[in-house]
Amino acid sequence: MRILIATAGSRGDVAPYTGLGTALRRAGHEVALAATGSFAPLAAAAGLEFRPLPADPRAHGSVRNSRELLRAASAFVTDLGEGFADAVLQGGGTDLMLLSATTAPLGRHVTEATGVPGLGVYLQPTHPTGDFPPTVTGTRSLGRIGNRTAGHLAQHMTDRVFTPAAKRLRERLELPPLPAAHMRRHRRRHDWPVLHGFSTALLPRPRDWPPHLRVTGSWWPHVDAEHRLPARLDDFLAAGPPPVLIGFGSMAAGEGERLSGIAVRALRRAGLRGVLQSGSAGLAAEGDDVLTIGDVPHALLFPRLAAVAHHAGAGTAAAALRAGIPSVTVPVAADQPFWAKRLAAIGAAPAPIPFSGLTAERLAAALAAATSDPSYARAAGAAARHMAVEDGAAAVVTAVRRLPA
Repeated sequence: MRILIATAGSRGDVAPYTGLGTALRRAGHEVALAATGSFAPLAAAAGLEFRPLPADPRAHGSVRNSRELLRAASAFVTDLGEGFADAVLQGGGTDLMLLSATTAPLGRHVTEATGVPGLGVYLQPTHPTGDFPPTVTGTRSLGRIGNRTAGHLAQHMTDRVFTPAAKRLRERLELPPLPAAHMRRHRRRHDWPVLHGFSTALLPRPRDWPPHLRVTGSWWPHVDAEHRLPARLDDFLAAGPPPVLIGFGSMAAGEGERLSGIAVRALRRAGLRGVLQSGSAGLAAEGDDVLTIGDVPHALLFPRLAAVAHHAGAGTAAAALRAGIPSVTVPVAADQPFWAKRLAAIGAAPAPIPFSGLTAERLAAALAAATSDPSYARAAGAAARHMAVEDGAAAVVTAVRRLPA
């Protein structure tokens, strides 16, 4: 079967699908990854065909809060809609489209126009539930009815963001006008299947979800079996006790100098060695007790750390749990406060530090707690054992095999 995986966003929105793609390829399928152009090397490293999507999330500035997130999302979706059909349909036939939460609102129109079936493969829970509030609207529960109501409102907000791009896409595909809410109701009536790539160790499947919404366990970025950590990093890790990693992923662009100073002061105040991951913020510092690195596979680095201080993106949160190490979370925007609260709720992290309130003193106190209180490591270890028996990619391979011919 010729399968196209379409996703868009930051590295954390793309990398997990490389592991999913390699699992499908090993099962005998031809797999292409459609994503924004900067991620072509990730696809190539995983042995996947690559098709560029016409957008770049970095083109719309840094994101520090929910207001900036909504502005950037609207501009990004407008770019994404331009040429989306060309990107996903190039290269001949496709038998199945696997659509992320960021591409499904556009991909559904392509599936309607072409007759190619689609399957949702989401990294976050987006369907309304009474169990928790929407992942992008805050962390305070509103009660079961309030949470579900907020979930429906969040879906309407998503519809509004995608409506202009979807309207132009339908015109290009020569489809009649269709309001986004009507498309959503159609999918709901026909039980459009969505598989969710997060672990029930971190977030149990909502009790009120319908059967066509499944949680498979996490999908992990592809890491080549021959891949090794850079020698400089390997030497630093071996030269003393396990250090702490501090990084903000694709967040906080342009704040590297301030955040680097906070990180180094916090590490020395807590008496810890540290590794700074430069990321979009551009963290940088050097010394006998601190080292700066670029992108390295979490699967190789995290098991050798004492803890990870991070922005609580879904992928980083899951990777820390998989390694069985505590987290210190500094959520910035989007779904990050949600995952940060979940890590604290299962006991694998202290209470989150809001990005707007980050200081060296608060970070040092949280790092000291995470590395000295054994309860955090015990909770992370329990989650790691739970995750070890999940095989999210295999569950997707099975679901694809069971689709009607």
